[in-house]
Amino acid sequence: MDKPTSRAEKRAATAQRILEAARAEFGELGLEATTIRRIAQRANVDPSLVMQHYGSKAALFAVAIAMAESTPDEVESHLHDVLDVRLGTLPPETRALVRSMLTAPEAGAAMTAFLDERVANLSRAMGGEDAELRAALTVSSILGLTIARHFLKLDALTTASDADITRVARPWITTGLDPARPPTGSDDSTS
Repeated sequence: MDKPTSRAEKRAATAQRILEAARAEFGELGLEATTIRRIAQRANVDPSLVMQHYGSKAALFAVAIAMAESTPDEVESHLHDVLDVRLGTLPPETRALVRSMLTAPEAGAAMTAFLDERVANLSRAMGGEDAELRAALTVSSILGLTIARHFLKLDALTTASDADITRVARPWITTGLDPARPPTGSDDSTS
């Protein structure tokens, strides 16, 4: 990679180094335990530069956990991809957000906004009756799997291989995609 030469390029490179350091710190320690001083030390900059670039720890946290929006062409394939990502090692921004979402109001608000956006995108792609509710249940299920495997480390999810979890979870995570298809095991004859 070429070294930045202009003042603007140097500033952008410093901001990126700070952001990467922040993601790592938030991922390891969560929002509350992370300090501007530790982020600056990790980025090899003066703490005042962190504040100059991002304004506050809360503002830096919001930027650090932001994830690029993606609109799937094919919903089932997209959900399978999301499942595969959530089974692997979580990126620092995801670890930071999940670790802090129940203890820090900023993290909770950021997680709510992020999940609401995912629900809206998925429900538009799914369409049909109760699309928003079906999307919310799907997104919540993936969040639950992420927490159970990576943070709570449930035995069944940590001892199973990625391939086994994927084999079982793929059909389960996509059952709500088609509103006309009744869930497996449902019996409509009793209604």
